[in-house]
Amino acid sequence: MYSSYSLSKCLVSFHILAIQLFIPSVASLNLTNVYLHHKCRVGQGKYHPGSRYEKDFDSLTSFVAANKFIDGFVHSSNSDGPNSTTIIFQCRGDSYKSNCRTCYNTALAGFRKRCPRNKGGIIWYDQCFLDVSMINDLAPRKINYKDTFAMHNPNNVRGDTKMFSKKTNDFLQQLIVKADKPDMDGVELLYYAAGEMRIGREKLHAMVQCAKDLADCKSCLEWSFKELSKCCDGKQGARFLGTSCNLRYELYPFLRT
Repeated sequence: MYSSYSLSKCLVSFHILAIQLFIPSVASLNLTNVYLHHKCRVGQGKYHPGSRYEKDFDSLTSFVAANKFIDGFVHSSNSDGPNSTTIIFQCRGDSYKSNCRTCYNTALAGFRKRCPRNKGGIIWYDQCFLDVSMINDLAPRKINYKDTFAMHNPNNVRGDTKMFSKKTNDFLQQLIVKADKPDMDGVELLYYAAGEMRIGREKLHAMVQCAKDLADCKSCLEWSFKELSKCCDGKQGARFLGTSCNLRYELYPFLRT
């Protein structure tokens, strides 16, 4: 019997892996789903081909694939026994339904390729992340400070770097406040906010997002914001990602409208 739910929560990390990323084409960014990073949980071991674990895992991945991905988030488990597997999957806030399903299929294939027969691991793509684990961290989940990393554009902004950093940071803080507000029904937090603003001749595009089963979205985003500032102030674009929350800014549009 599978358990599945869509709720609300946040993200964090342990050691920051700084990765430089430069994508010059806006069209290619929106039309493709770029692989970003992965982590195999080697401590959880591997399963043997044809084993009961493999059958249960394949059944769970098929169950998740049948999801409609209406809100772009899935947290599902298949059992509480020794063959237990939990999948947490989330799409970027502008990617849901068919686009989200496509990202799930891509992420699952990428996980199988990069962490072959591992019982646990995480893989991040531009529009989603997939977290597989033998441990079922029941909602509301605590912030995961371990599994995080940063990426930034190798180019620095032109002109007044301090002014750019201040305005960018102020804007990200505004989005964090917005993401932590209730939705239109007043039932759940939004867990996602995006927007754009002018900084001189440039237009800044930014987003923040929490996992929908996170206990403290605001704390996760504020922590990630501080970590991003340590590595990436003055860069033309940067992001901080994990399994609890993430944030990003660029000087080009990267979200669907």
